[in-house]
Amino acid sequence: MKIAFRTHDLGEKGIDGLIYRLQQYKIEAVQLVVYKFMDGIKQKPGSLSPEMAEYIGKALKGAGVSVPLIGAYFNPVHSDKHKVADCKQTFKEYLQYAKVLGSNIVGSETGSFNDDKWTYNPLNRTEEALQTVIETFTELADYAAEQGAYIGMEGAAGHCCYCVKQLKRAIDGVNRPNVKVIFDLYNYLDMSNYDKYMDILDEGLATFAGRIVVFHMKDFVIEDGKVKQVAPGKGNFDYPAILKKIKAYDKDAVLVLEGTTGEDIGPSIEFVKNTWAQA
Repeated sequence: MKIAFRTHDLGEKGIDGLIYRLQQYKIEAVQLVVYKFMDGIKQKPGSLSPEMAEYIGKALKGAGVSVPLIGAYFNPVHSDKHKVADCKQTFKEYLQYAKVLGSNIVGSETGSFNDDKWTYNPLNRTEEALQTVIETFTELADYAAEQGAYIGMEGAAGHCCYCVKQLKRAIDGVNRPNVKVIFDLYNYLDMSNYDKYMDILDEGLATFAGRIVVFHMKDFVIEDGKVKQVAPGKGNFDYPAILKKIKAYDKDAVLVLEGTTGEDIGPSIEFVKNTWAQA
């Protein structure tokens, strides 16, 4: 098992600050989101140069840090089609630079018709939404194949791939061997199903057997009638049961403590490590 963090969750800008934090907490892997932790780099075509990609990749490798996933998340059903086109091109550039950056997979969620809010919209659950997702990720998967790389797809209750079955439909529609899954149990929860999270985990592990490249690890509480994210160990998840199932699925699983920041970083790492050891 390997614990990882998103680069921008560690509270430092720039590669030196990032590596300092990684060494401070003895973190050996990152979900790399370049434009969220490197000043001067934006999520737009041409912003990341080949030289900067090589610099980042060499620095991480030199520090003994692996990159199981590059994040280039974008909304394929956004109403601004110029923005979609730019984000797709940026995604392709990260596929082009993936190996230099130390990875072979670039991932995204599947978007929402609420544009930049990335929240539930009835249109997300239409055939139009699914077909747009399939068309977009087929294009990206084909480009990834040219680069010898993979793409990762992640579902969420408020997005176009709102459940395990819908993400499976999208992946089957893309029908490419280089499509992998980013599995985030918390993402699938809302007030209608939060008490069935173990069933959702079982369904996901069975449905995506052999495809899951990283697990996003979070926790939740119910607050003001909504499912709210909290750090691992601070909520309602039965972590011993969850990690036991993930460990049986993949003893070398990459667990990204996505959204864990600040004072929660150290305790969350220890909690997950200790719970995994006993699972």
